[in-house]
Amino acid sequence: MDKTKGTVEAEISKALTHWEKNYLGRGSVSVKSDILRDMIIVSLRGILTPAEYSVCKDKKGLLTVKENRNSLVESGVEELKRIIFTITGMEVLSFYTDLSTQTGERVMVFKLSGDLQYQLA
Repeated sequence: MDKTKGTVEAEISKALTHWEKNYLGRGSVSVKSDILRDMIIVSLRGILTPAEYSVCKDKKGLLTVKENRNSLVESGVEELKRIIFTITGMEVLSFYTDLSTQTGERVMVFKLSGDLQYQLA
């Protein structure tokens, strides 16, 4: 692979922003991707709507928003894995995600089949 680590991280961020807009109907305010050994860690900020922040004021609403948002992302996980494979050439072995209803930030972690950081060094 002739790309730099920064270039691949930028490609991933751009592709995930595009996926969010097409699949979820709206994108985050900012996306930052980091490659660390055999993982890609993605931080997406500004994903909750003002209405969702309002609903999150009580525990039941908070859990509902987290469950709904996580279900939406999980339903598109195969497409996310294809995006990562297309950019990196590595298979995604596992995918993890969580959402903070306080900050409106989502974190995604893609565990890869090999050490991408080493390959890009």
